[in-house]
Amino acid sequence: MSSSTEVLIIGAGFAGLGAAVHLHRRGRDVRVLERADSLGGTWRDNTYPGCECDIPPALYSYSFAPQATWARGRAGQPEILAHLHELADEPGLLERITCGVGATGCRWDERTQRWHVTTDRGTTYEARFLVLALGALNVPRIPRTDGTFDGPAVHTARWDHSLDLTGRRVAVVGTGASAIQIVPRLAEIAEHVTVVQRTAPWILPRTAPRLPLPRPARRALEYWRAESRLGSFTGSPDRLEARALRHLHDGIDDPALRETLTPGYRIGCKRILFSDDYYPALRRENVELVPSPIARLAGNSVVTADGREHPADALVYATGFHVSGALASVPVSGRGGIVLLERWAREGAQAHLGITVSGFPNMFVLGGPNTGLAHTSVLTMLESQFRYAAAAMDVTDREEVEALEVDEQAPARFGAEMAERSAGTAWTSGCDSWYLDRGGINRSLWPDYAWRYRWRTRRFDRENYRVPVPSTEPSPTFLP
Repeated sequence: MSSSTEVLIIGAGFAGLGAAVHLHRRGRDVRVLERADSLGGTWRDNTYPGCECDIPPALYSYSFAPQATWARGRAGQPEILAHLHELADEPGLLERITCGVGATGCRWDERTQRWHVTTDRGTTYEARFLVLALGALNVPRIPRTDGTFDGPAVHTARWDHSLDLTGRRVAVVGTGASAIQIVPRLAEIAEHVTVVQRTAPWILPRTAPRLPLPRPARRALEYWRAESRLGSFTGSPDRLEARALRHLHDGIDDPALRETLTPGYRIGCKRILFSDDYYPALRRENVELVPSPIARLAGNSVVTADGREHPADALVYATGFHVSGALASVPVSGRGGIVLLERWAREGAQAHLGITVSGFPNMFVLGGPNTGLAHTSVLTMLESQFRYAAAAMDVTDREEVEALEVDEQAPARFGAEMAERSAGTAWTSGCDSWYLDRGGINRSLWPDYAWRYRWRTRRFDRENYRVPVPSTEPSPTFLP
């Protein structure tokens, strides 16, 4: 069965739903495909105990679909997921979202000037515009280790709610964002919790609203407070490090444990975490922090690189994600059959303004290269991106052309600019993080204020685009 639509969006998380609402309101014929059985993306998948957003809640909704209040002044997973369903309830939009159907390949047809998308259900779609909203945090990363574990093992992003860990011995591998949220919850019910730490994270206290400000005022306050933090990444991190170290000293009395929890790299080189209850959890008698990475599994225990064996009844991986995993599952083929991920593997991931790629006409990437943020809400970037995409679509209509394609030089210029501006920042200061590619180049983060990206994308820069010439020959056959 084949269907035709004007705009096809792949992914129904925050990015895809935001784009769908914005374009739908502008009168575009939109279709959204979601591989999972329900919408929500990251906030559908991550249901582990304690899961919540560490971004100030006033910033964690789009400006055109504000969420007025969150319980406890925080945005928890159930509340965020409910908000995403509210987004999808836009009149006339919900029936345009198809869940349980995964795209298996996207191919640009040079003769018809259309995108052709195949799915795992045997259906195909033809679209004038393609929007990739696949997200970066949805393919769990589990470390490769020797041996086997006899008990239940679960990744935080694939939580098993039938698993009762009350009175059990639990080993948690990882000390990233999900770990510092789940460890305090597990410490309350487990007999013993072993926290396996490879690298100590920088942790700042959570900031709670002190004044009952109206939502617009709270949003403005939180926005500029977050923007003011950028200087710690691009300039001197001393003040932010001092604040984090005070938080550590206030939370941990034991000098030896405090030393183990003190990072050996500059703040911001890896993702900064926010928590008020992680350090108190580590002080509990039933919690042990092991400052050594996992080495192997041995039946009913975990063996760390220091040679110690830690008995466990259950194993929890809080080990993050394969950042490009989602894109790897959906091959995208542009002009001449070039595959997007293969090009990025050879040349490094780069796109003009993080949105458009030469050789891929009428295609827009949401959350693309160098559009992540380390200091504030990424929703500000996503909103700028689908507004830019909408402006590009409007230009194709006004000029009565079928397609527009970014010039070859524009993505390279943007990538070079991002690499140059990232030099000397915290992100390139020497630690190993998912922000950097194999060559040590920042391909993930926008190294500037979020408002400047909004300014850069405020209009569609037609001068960087050309009209592709339709081919008289059929496009190469794409094999998903």
